[in-house]
Amino acid sequence: MSGFETWNAGGETITIRKDLRAPMRDGITLAVDVYHGAEDKPRPALVALSPYGKELQAQSLVLPPQRRPSPLWDGCLEAGDIARIVKEDYTHVIADLRGSGASEGTMVGNYNAGGSPLGQDVYDLVEWVAEQPWCDGNVGMVGVSYFASMQVLGAAERPPHLKAIFCSGGHYDFYETSYHGGILWFMPRAAREGRGGDSGIAVGDIRSRMQEELSPEELAERVEARLADPDVARWPNLAHVLTYPKNRELWYDILLNELDGEYYEEGNPITHAPKIDIPVYVQINWGRGWTVDGSIELFKALKGPKKLDLLPYPPMQERPFHEVHDDMFRWYDHWLKGIDTGVMDEPAVSVFVEGTREEVTSDRWPLDDVEYRPLYLRPRRKLSVKPEPLGTEYAAPDGFYQAPLTVTDKVEVLSWSTEPFHETTEMIGTGAAHLFVEIDTEDTNLILRLWDTAPDGSRQLVTTGYLKASHRELDERTTEGNPYHPHTRAVPVEPGKVEEYVVRLYPFANAFRPGHRLEVELSCNEPLVDAHNSLLPPEAMHLPSGRATSHKVYRDADHASRLVLPFTTRRAERK
Repeated sequence: MSGFETWNAGGETITIRKDLRAPMRDGITLAVDVYHGAEDKPRPALVALSPYGKELQAQSLVLPPQRRPSPLWDGCLEAGDIARIVKEDYTHVIADLRGSGASEGTMVGNYNAGGSPLGQDVYDLVEWVAEQPWCDGNVGMVGVSYFASMQVLGAAERPPHLKAIFCSGGHYDFYETSYHGGILWFMPRAAREGRGGDSGIAVGDIRSRMQEELSPEELAERVEARLADPDVARWPNLAHVLTYPKNRELWYDILLNELDGEYYEEGNPITHAPKIDIPVYVQINWGRGWTVDGSIELFKALKGPKKLDLLPYPPMQERPFHEVHDDMFRWYDHWLKGIDTGVMDEPAVSVFVEGTREEVTSDRWPLDDVEYRPLYLRPRRKLSVKPEPLGTEYAAPDGFYQAPLTVTDKVEVLSWSTEPFHETTEMIGTGAAHLFVEIDTEDTNLILRLWDTAPDGSRQLVTTGYLKASHRELDERTTEGNPYHPHTRAVPVEPGKVEEYVVRLYPFANAFRPGHRLEVELSCNEPLVDAHNSLLPPEAMHLPSGRATSHKVYRDADHASRLVLPFTTRRAERK
């Protein structure tokens, strides 16, 4: 039964309509809460839709924003600042995704709701909202992360009353949301199960898509194949989920789909983005390269009016989400209220450059006047603009042996560094690491992290790169400094063979100031604790290698191991 109440927040009276029911085309209804000002009039509406529970989002009325490591930080509080949205004279609509919270229906699989594409539910919800007396027919959407992905999927269905969207902090390449370079990422477990600082999905009726679609025999074969991977078999939680999937159905399905394909692509927002013709504002913070990569790929695929902001490090700061609301209201005041805010008079792309903390603007991405140049791995852990002139017999490879974490807590790391820069050196774009590596097993992880190291030894992360060695194949999109891996099959490594691995370095923007050095680290596991990981949400780690593996990194005249990086060639327009 729906209810009606009022709430006072900072002197503002908020009218709350609880538990309304929005009908979907297949007959099920979604549970909806509505927040607007005291005056009973139509307003533009901003819609938020996720499986995290509309009641959780109401915490933004009583919980001041928390920064990590506050124990009250909750990564699922992402629907926006209700009081601020109401104060700006918008109606805030927060709904539960089907199969979650108080909504009807079944959620099947990871990105497929009850067999219905998620975008169809957004379409039906938007059109229902537009017909209500508290909406003036102009609808946008709000919320970060999962909420932002829902915005893209909904806009691709082209509901007539959805006039613009504002996507901040989203995940758009669904395979890359789960596997980085083919390496499993644990964060989806936290967001779905509710672990380590995330409330997780408000579970209603959720089922495994793999269990729905595969026969018991096929399912048993898939599980057996995954447990044959030492990385998976030697991680107790994963072995447990594969054996006992009940109540972890979505995480179970991710584990059974370690390759890219139909499971991820049919609902991939980037795949659907070319169908969107309404204005789209895309924002993302530096620090989690896969989300930056996906945001840029989304921006490039969009066909209508669009903007892209690449914002300062670090990501995922405060919850409840309240940041960048100033940008959002400039956008929606323009497109939903018809107010000339000047937002479309500005360059389409804005890039915050770490190091100098300047803003570079452009009409496109990638930026003009970027030149890809190599930095070669050299003996004595050096990076140089000049390649190694000596052969393998004189420039012997670097190496490390990594024992699995079943027997050690030590993560071995190789590093190479430039000499201190004499002048400010700016890089903006993607990058690549060409590494000639010999391993003595069939697979390993190659994890790269680039740092800006100051004269006093302090440092900030610049970018990362991940590649499971068996996923080393490249596809036709690959260009110099911008490699792409299809991740559609795994090709075991021949032990003892020197292979060239081209690791994608996620997009970044950094200016190395005089006296600073660029440092690159290579490992097959991530350090268990460090300054960067402490800035990320809990459990934002990657599945370690379960194999005992020796790695030899060749960097001689016949094996030009190198970084290929996007050096800017002129001072671009700055604010």
